[in-house]
Amino acid sequence: MHVDPVFRAESGRAIATVARLVGDLTLAEDAVQEAFAEAIRSWPQTGMPENPGAWITTVARNRALDRLRRESLRGNKELDATRLFPPTEEEVWPVRDDQLRLIFTCAHPALAPQAQVALTLRLVCGLTVAEIARAFLQPEPTVSQRLTRAKSKIRTAAIPFRLPPEHLLPERVPQVLACIYLVFTEGYSATSGSSAIRDELCEEAIRLGRLLCELMPDEPEAWALLALMLLQDSRRGERIAADGAARPLEEQDRSRWDRGRIEEGMRSLAVARHSTGQYFPQAVIAAAHAGAPSWDATEWAVIVAAYERLLELTGSPVVAVNRAVAVGFRDGPERGLEALDAVPDDPRLARLRVPARAELLRRMGRTTEAEDAYLAALALAGNETTERFLRRRLEEVRATPADRS
Repeated sequence: MHVDPVFRAESGRAIATVARLVGDLTLAEDAVQEAFAEAIRSWPQTGMPENPGAWITTVARNRALDRLRRESLRGNKELDATRLFPPTEEEVWPVRDDQLRLIFTCAHPALAPQAQVALTLRLVCGLTVAEIARAFLQPEPTVSQRLTRAKSKIRTAAIPFRLPPEHLLPERVPQVLACIYLVFTEGYSATSGSSAIRDELCEEAIRLGRLLCELMPDEPEAWALLALMLLQDSRRGERIAADGAARPLEEQDRSRWDRGRIEEGMRSLAVARHSTGQYFPQAVIAAAHAGAPSWDATEWAVIVAAYERLLELTGSPVVAVNRAVAVGFRDGPERGLEALDAVPDDPRLARLRVPARAELLRRMGRTTEAEDAYLAALALAGNETTERFLRRRLEEVRATPADRS
């Protein structure tokens, strides 16, 4: 019996609930790990329970409380008694969700920004240290140490596991949004593994985005992020071809895109129209693709303008690479390649930059250079679906007469 899918879907919820009950992240994480170990032992004999998440959370809660009771026998009884019976005062909030509470706890200003995001991805969403390291483009030991220090900081500073007062919510919103979007991007374009898409992370990020909009209905950037995720996610079912290769936008069957997601995304974008943050131009780009009846009808001028606004806001070289690709579709691949070559070289961009260059060279008919670029891109591919697409493109350029000019 495979417990991994359950762990992916339920570990974050279980950790969040147990942490709220016992007030200790490390204890909650350990208790949930013990609960899943018990599931691995017992479920093959008893069968998976009807509600595996509730089973895991209940077992983890009991394990955590048992440990607190044992420790209370060795001293510090007043503190442990308090943790055994957490405060029950009513929290008057329109959203009651332990994971959202934990996200705001992890986004506490006492924690460094990168620690906030890493902790949320690990505890709330169940990403592994390796996955978080890839998202940050950093070594695994660095991320592991950051997580350990962040959990220790929450414990020693007694940071509470609750939503902050209403007047303090805005200062934590940027990191909360960043956490949610990183979860979505890891699901929508997985950095490694046999699949380019992890559905459960996409669904979880959208769920959390909706909850945040419900909590803060007057926060336009929250609506912009929700619009962005919904519009991108509308294409999820068409992103992988029958042979398992990634399917580019121009080859997707638009009649199979999720119209419900698109309509909800467009409504969310309308609510976000006064946003001045970075998620709004990204949502505009996604809307331009979602609203185009065909690839040829795509409004590339709108997309390039949105990328330029996003570049003003972020200065990100990743945005600069994507802008170059869009320029290649608006003005022709030669202009796109010029824009790409103008982006400062950075080894961390190679996984994005090299295949973008290969595509531009292919469209220009420079097949010999394109072949070399696709071979370099294959060496950098992080998952099998991307590899299959790149191999297909490589076969196409090899079958095309070489450019001898």
